[in-house]
Amino acid sequence: MISDSCFGALPVRGGVRFRVWAPSARDLTLIVHDGAAVGEYSVPKDDEDVFDLIVDRAAAGNRYSYRIHGGDPRPDPASRFQPESVHGPSEIVDPSAFHWTDTRWGGRPAADRILYELHIGTFSPEGTFAGATSRLETVRDLGVTVIEIMPVADFAGTRNWGYDGVCLYAPSRAYGRPDDLRRLVDRAHQLGMAVLIDVVYNHLGPEGAYLPSFNEEYFTDRHVTPWGRGVNLDGPGSAMVRRFIVDNACHWVREYHADGLRLDATHTLIDEDQGAILREIVNQTRDVAARPVFIHAEDHRNLAAMVEDAEHGGWGVEGVWADDFHHVMRVLLAGDTHGYFADFRGTAHELARTIQQGWLFTGQQSEHSGERRGSDASRVPMYRFVVCLQNHDQVGNRALGDRLHQSVSPEAWRAASALLLTLPMTPLLFMGQEWAASTPFRYFTDLETALGEQVTEGRRREFAAFPDFSNEQARRSIPDPQALSTFESSRLRWDERADPPHRAVLELYRALIALRLDHPSALGASSGVAAEAVALDDETIALRRADGDEVFWVIVRFRSAGVADLSPATEVRGEAGAEWTVVLTTEDPRFALDPRPPQVHERSGPLIRFERAGAVILKKK
Repeated sequence: MISDSCFGALPVRGGVRFRVWAPSARDLTLIVHDGAAVGEYSVPKDDEDVFDLIVDRAAAGNRYSYRIHGGDPRPDPASRFQPESVHGPSEIVDPSAFHWTDTRWGGRPAADRILYELHIGTFSPEGTFAGATSRLETVRDLGVTVIEIMPVADFAGTRNWGYDGVCLYAPSRAYGRPDDLRRLVDRAHQLGMAVLIDVVYNHLGPEGAYLPSFNEEYFTDRHVTPWGRGVNLDGPGSAMVRRFIVDNACHWVREYHADGLRLDATHTLIDEDQGAILREIVNQTRDVAARPVFIHAEDHRNLAAMVEDAEHGGWGVEGVWADDFHHVMRVLLAGDTHGYFADFRGTAHELARTIQQGWLFTGQQSEHSGERRGSDASRVPMYRFVVCLQNHDQVGNRALGDRLHQSVSPEAWRAASALLLTLPMTPLLFMGQEWAASTPFRYFTDLETALGEQVTEGRRREFAAFPDFSNEQARRSIPDPQALSTFESSRLRWDERADPPHRAVLELYRALIALRLDHPSALGASSGVAAEAVALDDETIALRRADGDEVFWVIVRFRSAGVADLSPATEVRGEAGAEWTVVLTTEDPRFALDPRPPQVHERSGPLIRFERAGAVILKKK
């Protein structure tokens, strides 16, 4: 039996051990609601404020709760399952009872990681772990090597992005039972895909967050975040706060065989010993794993130390969401200017510099924040930058949840996709982008009525500074997060993949990913610390990818017709006069319903005449 977790209710020989950290409680009563051990038990407390009791004859499947100072029953802060709701009793789960088939699974190397972010509730028609499992083979056939699951920790109601979790150890009952999540991971491993689970440690959701009633020291007034009081990582009582968080991270790796974690908004995990909690998570998850584990972080600070190795003074995080690439591309393709997009000009030269460095801001002043942002990443391997054209934030945090391909021409979308999937960084796809899904991904919640009304009004006020939503009537058009229709409209329509426009985009993604995986040393994520990218003119970029004698050039034009002359770039690299083969063009009839192929003069330059936006991939003969 798995019994090395610090917290929770886990079966042991003859019964169940209940361990709950509750420094705010003078006394704690365990209530076992059913089964052979039904009854109430006074739980003794140790010197670390952990209440610890073994109850004979208690068993998996029994439901239980805790009463603090004779108050109302509360769920276990480390509950493994909440069968009724986040307000109801917890259920004892035996994590060792599941039969795993992945004993030979060894993970995926960094060079071939292609991430696919998905939300369980909207990914499949069923909106469950089982529904997602049934679609995994299709994702594998696309060429994806890592699925990244948005947070599954249980939340109030039946629909949520997952970033409002309150039961951090319990997979949401809206998606199924814990073993259903285990089956998903096990099946992914059978298909050769790693699994990354998104976790949130910077705040708790607004409804059903009973953890602070067990521990008033979990949050602190010393730090403030966008969600209110910060998590206490460096004040009195913080040692056990950190222990709780690290134990939770280890639990996803140990009990669910996750290959890694994506840590949400790590810039809001404020600590005087900067990076300490991340270093602890990295080190301890690796210690409990039976295979290599990788940790990714979402962090807008562009801190190179995060993704530098510990021996060089870094924090050891293996990857970071490098959003500068997305922001430059969004401005370049769609012309966004509000919010943090004000920091970007969206030029081909800016894009080339972003690719060369891993991110654009390396210490410059940010117009948006008024502060300096970023650091020199010249020692960071390229594969540690996770880049995208879409993710849940960049789609769902738009007022209407519209996707980038719905704001740009089909040919520009194809060109941008070709660039993304040939970069030396780690590419991330957001579910459905591979077929230019027609469905939006909107912000949705299912909170109690009064709180939900506040969320709805807050969501609409958020966009008041945007010209399109400057008046009250326009803001009323923003979908209500609480409405069931907002959630249902965000669910992928898998049958549309057979329609010609979507099918053509899907064929392009399959071809690009196959090319990347067929040439992992030349086109995969790179361990090099710089990329070769050059702006040929104001709207054309050339990317050179190579491994020894295997040399590729990716030439991407983003907006209009024009001529791209690669001669200066090839001359600098000693490739003048070389012969080239066209490996792929995004205007191939397989990928475009109205193809307008560029003319490629392979010997002179080469020189490429684009009829419109597009991308060409050349390989040296």
